[in-house]
Amino acid sequence: MKIAVLISGAGRTLKNLIDLVAADQLPVEIALVISSSANAGGLKHAEDAGIPTSVVNRSDYESDDAFGPAVFSRCRAKEIELVVMAGFVKFVPVPEDFACGPDRPGRVVNIHPSLLPAFGGRGMYGRRVHQAVLDHGAKITGVTVHFVDNEYDHGPIIWQQPVPVFDDDTAESLADRVFQAELECYPAVLKMIANRRVALSGRRVRVVKRGGGRSKADAAKG
Repeated sequence: MKIAVLISGAGRTLKNLIDLVAADQLPVEIALVISSSANAGGLKHAEDAGIPTSVVNRSDYESDDAFGPAVFSRCRAKEIELVVMAGFVKFVPVPEDFACGPDRPGRVVNIHPSLLPAFGGRGMYGRRVHQAVLDHGAKITGVTVHFVDNEYDHGPIIWQQPVPVFDDDTAESLADRVFQAELECYPAVLKMIANRRVALSGRRVRVVKRGGGRSKADAAKG
């Protein structure tokens, strides 16, 4: 499966995916990295791995509706099957050929550092999320991997993993622990998608067994 990874910053998630692909632990080809900034550190990870890169600055476009086609036209040119957002902080509208349908998984996924729908929405990324968790007094946070639609942090949820919040946590210490969960969750979901094991019905996502059968949990529900 050919994927494009969208970044805006240091690219730690991208580096993790590159390393897993190199070790034959992730059955995808990273065919393109798109950055919203020419200064993003993650571009160096891509270049070191010989992955084509492209910079698409939001400020070069008058509107989101102009910015979106600039991003996705590059994906179509590379015949990308799945767009993987990895710290991409700009809003980009998802076109019809990449969007979720009522019973069709979308072709854009994102990872968010909380248990959505809590602590999501416009402007909620990075340290802001973890500080909001602490300010609220939450005892559990976590990671959410979801399909992307045209609302912030709103698309159907594929996977969630809880992470405890400790009494002595700072935003930085909590961010570090959540990121360790991200390093496991995102590749696991990408493997499932690459193996055609993710199905969507309305907003509900289920994981099917290899070969297309239902999981034990689905079978138990009848």
